[in-house]
Amino acid sequence: MIKIFLFLTPLALIYLPDLWIKYNFKKNNKIFQDMPFSGKELGEKILEENNIKEIPINSIKDLPIGSCHYDPKKKEINISESIYDRKSITSLAVIVHEIGHAIQDKENSKLLNLRISLIRKTNVLQKIGSIVLIIGVPSIFALTKSPFIVLLMTLIIIASFSTNLLIHLITLPTEIDASFKKALPILNKYVPKENLKQCRSVLTAAALTYLAASIRSIINLRFILLALFRR
Repeated sequence: MIKIFLFLTPLALIYLPDLWIKYNFKKNNKIFQDMPFSGKELGEKILEENNIKEIPINSIKDLPIGSCHYDPKKKEINISESIYDRKSITSLAVIVHEIGHAIQDKENSKLLNLRISLIRKTNVLQKIGSIVLIIGVPSIFALTKSPFIVLLMTLIIIASFSTNLLIHLITLPTEIDASFKKALPILNKYVPKENLKQCRSVLTAAALTYLAASIRSIINLRFILLALFRR
């Protein structure tokens, strides 16, 4: 019974947050015909009000809602086609959340800058770690017959997951700020009061997207360390 619990707990931690986030986005994506604007329309208005005219809001086909993002390098906001120009709470909240990141960038947010810097500096390590993980340490050993190379590849995987976890943990307060200090005051101003509870729910889901990724990174790192220790 204990073994089943220990097996199911990590699975629950990996999948339940993602399932809740996806459910929340889907639940609040129904169209309100009497809503005075779509997410795209409100987003363009907010960008203009904040004198951020050079950043476009792009509609991206087949992009999952949870993968909508502000790209600080290209200076653009990428939004799932399924919510881009929709009069729904999910559309409004997600787009304004991503504009929150654009506002952070304009304000030269230290946390956002730290995240960007870490991603840039660890980009090569992340790519190598992903390749090694796909190939698999046992396959590398079978090809090289070298314990040293296997140890080196294992350390690269651990370093890759560790930096990935660090980036996600730094991202979390940045996401919370974008949702509740940037986006929520804007939505309080423009969205009907009866819909504000739904807005908070979607903003919570948007902020916790990276928390779910952090949990996955922690569990994946744990599995790698356990596998290395058993060896």
